[in-house]
Amino acid sequence: MTSQPTLSKAGNGPESPGEPGGGLQAGLKNRHLSMIAIGGVIGAGLFVGSSTGIATAGPGILLSYALVGTLVVLVMRMLGEMSAANPTSGSFSAHADRALGRWAGFSIGWLYWFFWVVVLAVEATAGAKILEGWMPGVPQWGWALIVMVVLTATNLVSVGSYGEFEFWFAGIKVVAIGAFIVVGGLAVFGVLPGVDADKAGLGNLTEHGGFLPNGPGAILTGVLLVVFSFMGSEIATLAAGESEDPQRAVTKSTNSIIWRIAVFYLGSILVVVSLLPWDDKSIAEDGSYVAALNSLGIAHAGQIMNFIVLTSVLSCLNSGLYTASRMAFSLGERGDAPKAFARTTARGVPMTAIVVSVVFGFVAVFFNYKFPDSVFLFLVNSSGAVALFVWLVICFSQLRMRKIIEREAPEKLVVRMWLYPYLTWATAALIVFVLGYMLTDTEHDGRETVLLSLLVAAVVLTIALIRQKTGAGRAAHPVAAARPQDEAPGEAGA
Repeated sequence: MTSQPTLSKAGNGPESPGEPGGGLQAGLKNRHLSMIAIGGVIGAGLFVGSSTGIATAGPGILLSYALVGTLVVLVMRMLGEMSAANPTSGSFSAHADRALGRWAGFSIGWLYWFFWVVVLAVEATAGAKILEGWMPGVPQWGWALIVMVVLTATNLVSVGSYGEFEFWFAGIKVVAIGAFIVVGGLAVFGVLPGVDADKAGLGNLTEHGGFLPNGPGAILTGVLLVVFSFMGSEIATLAAGESEDPQRAVTKSTNSIIWRIAVFYLGSILVVVSLLPWDDKSIAEDGSYVAALNSLGIAHAGQIMNFIVLTSVLSCLNSGLYTASRMAFSLGERGDAPKAFARTTARGVPMTAIVVSVVFGFVAVFFNYKFPDSVFLFLVNSSGAVALFVWLVICFSQLRMRKIIEREAPEKLVVRMWLYPYLTWATAALIVFVLGYMLTDTEHDGRETVLLSLLVAAVVLTIALIRQKTGAGRAAHPVAAARPQDEAPGEAGA
């Protein structure tokens, strides 16, 4: 009979190793957490990538979004259960460490960090393109550098400054989508004053080849195209560890994710495919939201949407840098990264973790400009399936952590996964199915993305198992040190 991991918090306090500044501090206010939770589900991919999904699945893309949205709600419910019971800066990586073994926490933590430093490069380049269009006097690489430096400085000041920036970035996104849904909805029903939207109407959902013009199979293809735009929903659980009331923050975020996805994703996409026929050329040429605004005769629709996309890009960059640095901090805290990663300033900022993350982001930006079709393409594709890997690990972690929480601190189960364990297993099976279906997709690079992501995951997992076997970093953290040396991978919590 093996001993099992405990619920002891993964050290955000001053007793944690390598934290002369006293560790992370509760610098995020409730309003910050609320807006981070709302804005976290609204990625730039919603504005930029939805047109491809609409062209592929027609109005049936709504089912694709609904399917992925349901998947995200279930996964976030599991993560909410674990994080409300044990808020920590490492979130799912720390939970996997305790529930499945150090190999799991190490692997998924580094893969997640890798995903976000690549995202930094993608978003910095996207933002730079928009800014260069407005002010061509500064070259694109110059704008990328400026954006990265400004947001790095913001994150280095304090967690409160990150929260304040994100509060306003997310607020702009929320107001913009809310206004779009209201104005577009009024136009669909023909009651928007001064606008003659002759193509608008609910008939667009069925009159142009039917609701599924390209067949039911297009729903699954649509899933592959939209699934990655949902990455970021989990940021609120990482940020909760630096809030005034972590348990309340996680609980509120978990309970509100259903309406957030329903309104911002399904609501806005429903408006788009109702304002215009799904096969209207303008959707592919101008982008779905720009085309929808143009159909209403709104002046400068393209520039309005560019501003909203830029805000989303800056929000994603800001949160990406924060998220990558906190994951690096947690890895350092648990002995799975250099100890310097876990050191904080007097303001509770993990400076080394932030600087290292942004340096890798800058390197990726360089590859994007120098080798866009080789090195950078490899980085993007090899990190593409990490979202699904993270969700799968959350499922298996929750299956074990529920038993640990019920045994040691049942009063901490303030958030419970529905129909446990059956719905957890069903969610895991659906994620595996999506990964398997991606292997059949050659048109949208799904197969290449999964294979390259699996290759990187295999390398990281091999390193994790070697480290576990040799005991590297085992005594770096009290939780790790307490785990028996002879405990087999995955036995914890069994």
